[in-house]
Amino acid sequence: MSPSPTPDPALMRGLTRRRLGQLSGLSALGMALAACGVEGKGNPGASAAPDAVAKFWAGKASTKHVDFANWPLYMDPKQPELKAFTKETGITVNYQEVIQEMGPWFAKVQPQLSAKQPIGFDLMVITNGVQFKQFKDSGFLAPLDPAKLPNYAKNAAPKYKQEAFDPNNVYSVPWTSGITGIAYDPARITRPITKLADLWDPAFKGKVGMYSDTQELGSFGMMVLGINPEKSTPDDWKKAAEKLKEQKTQGIIRNYYDQSYIDALGKGEVWITQAWSGDVFQKNVSDGTNFKFVIPEEGGTLWTDNFAIPVTAPSPLDAITLIDYFFKPDVAASLAEYINYVTPVPAAQQLIKDKAAKASGEDKEALTALADSPLVFPTDADYQKLHYYRDFATAAEQQEYQRIFEPIVLG
Repeated sequence: MSPSPTPDPALMRGLTRRRLGQLSGLSALGMALAACGVEGKGNPGASAAPDAVAKFWAGKASTKHVDFANWPLYMDPKQPELKAFTKETGITVNYQEVIQEMGPWFAKVQPQLSAKQPIGFDLMVITNGVQFKQFKDSGFLAPLDPAKLPNYAKNAAPKYKQEAFDPNNVYSVPWTSGITGIAYDPARITRPITKLADLWDPAFKGKVGMYSDTQELGSFGMMVLGINPEKSTPDDWKKAAEKLKEQKTQGIIRNYYDQSYIDALGKGEVWITQAWSGDVFQKNVSDGTNFKFVIPEEGGTLWTDNFAIPVTAPSPLDAITLIDYFFKPDVAASLAEYINYVTPVPAAQQLIKDKAAKASGEDKEALTALADSPLVFPTDADYQKLHYYRDFATAAEQQEYQRIFEPIVLG
């Protein structure tokens, strides 16, 4: 078995990816972009023309090198996948963990991209949400050539080919993803939890946790009313806000949490809470807890971190070759063993099961738990219940969303 991360890196991985990446995504982003003069820059829709793929890739040649920007702790520090890639292809990779938050990352690279200059990286991992739209609408992302992604076409789960934020994967394909659902402590709640309505149940008064992140909070407020967040309107947001206020005024909510929700669950401060799938898996592995994670009947949300190539990349051909390499099942399995997030390659599950069958002791237990976990390998039925966040058409629309939901958290 490849070396597993210690508990601290696992928790830091959650902290870095979710708390910093997600929570900076709305109100902080708006301030950051305004301060940097981002809005209105770039060339919106520049890569959307029918012949964009042919024009971009014409004449592109291999340089046998890729500069790859990613989030911290998103790969085994020994980089076994990258070493194998270089051995197989002869393409070297300079891997840098330089992305800490999406808003500041966009603000950092925007001046070079606006000036049509390289940013120092041929490949980056960016999150679906407001910043992804900024990259896309500014014409900063290279259109991907499907003909150069045969492993993706063959091995990616169907859900990732229907992403609302990037229909038909014009500019991105997934690196990894995670699910937002409900976690609860079965030692304190003995009946099965199956619905979002359980987060409004007076039986759990003062013991319910919700996220302070408004994308997650608002999405759950909509889904409990049967509203699809991806297709929601401002009127839907107002209805959801009233439902969330009801939860608050009745004293059912204990607090609105950031990453600290998982510790609150561990201490018994909350019994049931909104939760990210990777956190619950890691908490159970590292602390020996038995917290349950469920995707409610009404649905959960799916966030995705995505491969994307800057339009000014010096080595896009080598970058797309590396992207496709990660969709080989054995490579996806190796990565999943370390990061424990949802892999977009379902076939990786059987490879981990096969490896577990040959292992013994703690390695066998860990591999079996990983392969059997719906938190890493959701079923087709699970995927059918998952929604992406609302893709805001304009900054004004995003700000209206904030005005509706932010007071619930701050009031």
